[in-house]
Amino acid sequence: MPDTASKSKEGKTVIVLGIILALIGYFASISILTTIGIILIVVGAVLTILGATGRAVGGRKTFY
Repeated sequence: MPDTASKSKEGKTVIVLGIILALIGYFASISILTTIGIILIVVGAVLTILGATGRAVGGRKTFY
């Protein structure tokens, strides 16, 4: 049985990376970084929620 803490950690890593990129893009006025950051935040949140419910993502129980 997969470790749920590991799945949660990976999702949080994607969310944190997205926040960092979004902030850098916002303060440096680089719109592509802001866009990529927002996309990563949304993807990380979706993967974290799906992982927490135990659903398979892309045919896998873990997405990393």
